[in-house]
Amino acid sequence: MKIYSKIKKCIDECDAVIIGAGSGLSAAAGINYGKEKFKENFPELVDKYGMTDMYTSSFYDFSSEEERWSYWAKHIDYLYNIEAKKLYIDLFNLVRYKNYFVITTNVDGQFLKAGFDRKKVFEVQGSLAKIQCAVGCHNKLYDDLDMVKKMRKLDVDCHIPTKLVPYCPVCNGKMEVNLRKDAFFIEDDNWHELNNNYEKFINDNKNKKLLLIELGVGFNTPSIIRFPFEEMCFNFNDTKLIRVNDRYLDMAWEIKDKAIMVNDSCDNFIKELLN
Repeated sequence: MKIYSKIKKCIDECDAVIIGAGSGLSAAAGINYGKEKFKENFPELVDKYGMTDMYTSSFYDFSSEEERWSYWAKHIDYLYNIEAKKLYIDLFNLVRYKNYFVITTNVDGQFLKAGFDRKKVFEVQGSLAKIQCAVGCHNKLYDDLDMVKKMRKLDVDCHIPTKLVPYCPVCNGKMEVNLRKDAFFIEDDNWHELNNNYEKFINDNKNKKLLLIELGVGFNTPSIIRFPFEEMCFNFNDTKLIRVNDRYLDMAWEIKDKAIMVNDSCDNFIKELLN
């Protein structure tokens, strides 16, 4: 298709590229957060708690920490402890030799698993691989993947052993998964380093041929990727924006001459570019 030839040329000729990724990218990769997959993979959660999907279930008010961490171990094991998806590997191969940076609201770690440089991947909303003090009493995150494996192994009827329940090493209070869902979300030193890296990347390239590729970003948190990308496209003279979305293609009219809107799924978009 003519539009893909135009996009290929944009990628080839740009000096730098920023990838902005939302949940639509992971959905296209086969990381399913939807209701049908939830019922298929977690029938015990449907039966016991009446849960319906990965998003709303994460706000469930459990009666005990043993139940809550049984749930989160299942959630993390399903979404994080999986190999890199082909779509993310293909995306990496598409830009690996370019001067790139990634900003994403996804928390499943797929960019890092696919080979992207961890100093160039800003996971703004946190990571399923980290836990923190539930009330943010100190600015440190802790790896949780080994803990999750133990929880999954010893889980009985949606309960984990009390001895496996994590508690804050500083205040002895509850621990929480490092996801931005309340005022206590921890932005640790690594978060701030990546934020600085992202801002520096923008400043270093705003007067060059900068290409913004927005993949599967909707209106859940548009102030993180969608609106800033439009603003950069408007303010920077030689910046182009490619918006890939099969649902939310709306574009600010002021930048339509500098933008390419692709009404397609992220997987087909990347497949076409690699052909």
